[in-house]
Amino acid sequence: MLKGRTAVITGSGRGIGKAIAMKLASYGANIVINDIPSSEDADKTCEEIKAMGVDSIVIKGDVRNKDDVDSLIAKTLEQFGKIDIFVNNAGITRDCLMIRMSEEDWDLVMDINLKGAFNCIKAVARPMMKQRSGAIINIASIVGVMGNPGQANYVASKAGLIGLTKTTAKEFATRGIRCNAVAPGFISSAMTDVLSEDVKKQYFDAIPLGRFGETENIADVVAFLASDMSQYVTGQVINVDGGLVM
Repeated sequence: MLKGRTAVITGSGRGIGKAIAMKLASYGANIVINDIPSSEDADKTCEEIKAMGVDSIVIKGDVRNKDDVDSLIAKTLEQFGKIDIFVNNAGITRDCLMIRMSEEDWDLVMDINLKGAFNCIKAVARPMMKQRSGAIINIASIVGVMGNPGQANYVASKAGLIGLTKTTAKEFATRGIRCNAVAPGFISSAMTDVLSEDVKKQYFDAIPLGRFGETENIADVVAFLASDMSQYVTGQVINVDGGLVM
């Protein structure tokens, strides 16, 4: 389905990003693992993907830094000659009630989750426009649709990412570039493992399907949006949340 294509996934050393990388690799795509310079998981993920019989490299860097992002794009093109799929997955949380939230925590979350995606889209747009094709997939969140107490910075960044998705789709559609977003609900991962049992129960009781999601559920939808099966889909936000938001 994706044989011979090149996919770049930010924040892909572990968690949802790793699941996406592994899924796209299983369909034959060459994979560029991108994560922060201190990540040890990125190299391990890369080796796992190579063992699947596809090519993979690690390019570390900070998506907040334009030079790092430009280097990510340049090194990918040097290795593979093209970029067919770009997944903006890198993200963090710094949860706190708004009245207590520091300016530093607001800025950090916005810089990584939203500015980082902007930097990457801007950088990858030029080679994609040149080849007149490409799929950009942004990992948003259902809280960017519905809001969530104690996550003003994270919610604002993900709501902004949804708006950025729609604008990107409109600006680049005539060049054959599609841009969509996936909005995960409560997905079992390192990011959700730190939540209290009370918070987890509140979410669990509100999910019609009666279970938490897995990273594989997000990866499946990303694979669809990255493939030709979604060639007439752009500017959309797909909630993967077990029915939590309807």
